[in-house]
Amino acid sequence: MKNILFIISLLTGTAALGQSYSDSIVTYRKKYIEELLAEKRQPIKPADAGKISFFPPDVTYRVIAEVRETPGSTPFMIPTHSGKQKPFREYCTLTFTVKGQQYTLHAYQGIDLVKDTVYKDHLFIPFRDRTNYDQTYGGGRYIDLSIKDISAGRILLDLNKSYNPYCAYAEGFNCPIPPNENTLPIEIPVGEKTFVH
Repeated sequence: MKNILFIISLLTGTAALGQSYSDSIVTYRKKYIEELLAEKRQPIKPADAGKISFFPPDVTYRVIAEVRETPGSTPFMIPTHSGKQKPFREYCTLTFTVKGQQYTLHAYQGIDLVKDTVYKDHLFIPFRDRTNYDQTYGGGRYIDLSIKDISAGRILLDLNKSYNPYCAYAEGFNCPIPPNENTLPIEIPVGEKTFVH
């Protein structure tokens, strides 16, 4: 019963605040663009912010994922679009259901980032899907989660919040390339679309 109440509270959280789900995503996107423009190494110019586009919000892709932690996982290097490599380790796997089919994504922690108190609970999920090179950036997209949001072995995974790496906007960034294990065999038609230069 406790787990059921937890799931209901996660899925209805925005309604409790008097805001529709679509409105909450619009608000989230505005903040996302503001933070993007506020970055010290601005990947885009303010004049180009209007070129950032998204799929319509779809609550179907806001799901509860089962979390399976993988303690003691071996650190490994993820190549980046610049040719460099960054050290990561798998923290857990996230298993979820979309339109009746079950899928799994792997969530990672940056070895260098966990030393920073700001990022010690950060979970990084780079992924590919069948919209890449067509409707979305060919190099895949990212999702950010927090270890603090895991409760009773579950976490809210909102694919509507998937976003482009900086490499989708400009060159000169070290953007991790999603490992093959994070390639979804379906289209994820939510989140950020290809940035049109």
